[in-house]
Amino acid sequence: MAVKLAVIYYSTYGTNHRMAEIAADAAKAVGAEVRLLKAPETAPEAVVAGQDAWMAHAERTAHVAHVSAADMEWADAYLFSAPTRFGVMASQMRAFIDTLGGVWAKGGLSNKAVSAMSSAQNAHGGQETTLLSFYATIMHWGGIVVAPGFTDPSIFKVGGNPYGYSHTQGAEFTDDVKIAIGHQARRLVDVAAKLTR
Repeated sequence: MAVKLAVIYYSTYGTNHRMAEIAADAAKAVGAEVRLLKAPETAPEAVVAGQDAWMAHAERTAHVAHVSAADMEWADAYLFSAPTRFGVMASQMRAFIDTLGGVWAKGGLSNKAVSAMSSAQNAHGGQETTLLSFYATIMHWGGIVVAPGFTDPSIFKVGGNPYGYSHTQGAEFTDDVKIAIGHQARRLVDVAAKLTR
């Protein structure tokens, strides 16, 4: 039976959306059933419309479904991708997570494999603290954190972050980046498969 993976992202300008797409493709390539989903926008429409790049990305991804509690119950595993804001995950993703009390209370988030990715405007802009702080939430859920660690040479080639892939905004999505993201997604699917046997 195929692993059911929800790849859940929030993206202002497109970086985390691209990361999520790469991860989703890698997971599909190893047989996972994947839903690519986005956290709802919480910023006022006027604020989004006031920044051309933000508005353009919102329009480009209008077709992507919003993640729901039902998606969380459906999935065997989750891969989250969201930018850092002051060293923690963007408020849009946190706002979605804060809606999951009902699913959590009935055990619907426990014993599932979870991994995360992030981005920031600069290389030391809180990427690692964002991932580490997010994993505290997963521990509250009773989820199984599946960080990439140093389990593949690609991790060293793209910055050496063992907690999850992190991207510097504006940097290219090179082959090495795609390999590192793909490795993290495949590792997550592999662990999830073992947990769901």
